[in-house]
Order: sequence, then structure tokens, then C-alpha cells
Amino acid sequence: MDHDGTRDRAAAGILDAAADLFYGQGIQAVGMDAGRAASGVTLRRLYQLFPSKGDLVEAYLLRRDERWRADLAAYVDEAAVEPREQLLAVFEWLALWFAQPEFRGCAFVNAFGELGASSPAVASAARHHKAEFAAYLARLTAAAGASPATAAHLALLAEGAITTAAIRGDTTPAAEAKEAARVLLAAAVE
Repeated sequence: MDHDGTRDRAAAGILDAAADLFYGQGIQAVGMDAGRAASGVTLRRLYQLFPSKGDLVEAYLLRRDERWRADLAAYVDEAAVEPREQLLAVFEWLALWFAQPEFRGCAFVNAFGELGASSPAVASAARHHKAEFAAYLARLTAAAGASPATAAHLALLAEGAITTAAIRGDTTPAAEAKEAARVLLAAAVE
């Protein structure tokens, strides 16, 4: 029997490889053998930890959601104290994300576009991620003294910036959305 630490390390290595492959090439384009080769585990070990590609995709999306939201919250908490400035810091973090060479847009939108119609698990993961991001923005917006409608508008600005940055291949949409957010918050709070 494996020790839990060995199992956890193997699973983490597989998920790291899957994250790079799925996000970089698309889920449907990547087979389990590519995940095995990239992670350095045997195919048998891969299937012991993730009995199907669907299981691996679900684990990848769950981990990506947790990490993405944690990275965002850590940046925002470090960047600003005042809620309105924290909301604007969201767009600063997006600009940093967009500038990463491997940026390909939202992994959840990409996964939903590929598999959402045929995979309830992928559709659920995408909806969960978007709902959690919107709820985070809603908490910040409420703390800034703005309405739930303002939170929904800010979420749309952020989501639009993510998609537009992926299509354009530049970071400009983050700054554009940040300026729109600034105007929206000024109107909503003052």
C-alpha cells in the first residue's frame, strides 16, 4: 500500500501536468497517455489515482478553482484595505494574470465550451467557479457600500475583460475594465 504522502505527491504531479496540458492545449486534445508522459508516472498509476479522464478533468477544475480564487484573494488583501480599492485591485490582479505567457483565458469557460454540453460535471464546475467569483465580488461590493446590482455589473466587467484579453492577446482589457469599475463604483457609492 502507498503511504498517503506518496499518493498525494503522485496525484499532485499528475494534476500539475494535466493543468498545463488541459489549459494549454484543450481538454479534448489531451489523452491520458499525454498526462502520463508529462507527469512521469506509469499509466497504471495514473488510472489508480484517476480512474477516468473525467475524474482527472474534475480534479483539475476543482484545484484550479481553489488556487485561482485563493491567489486573487491574497493579492487583493495585500494590495488594499479599503473595500473600493480592493475591488479595483481585482482588475490589477487580472492584468497580472493576463500578462502571463501561458494565459489562454478562463479555464472554466474553455472547459465549458469544450465539454459543457456533454459533461454535467464540467458544467457544474464552471458554474461553481463563476458563482464563487461573483460572490467574492459581491462581498467586496457590499463592504464598499454598493448594491448587489453593482456587484453583478462588476462581475460582468471582469468576465468581459477575461474573455477580451484572451481574444486580443493583451492586458489592455484589465485597465479598461478597471476604469469602468472606478466610474461604476463612484456612481453607485456617492
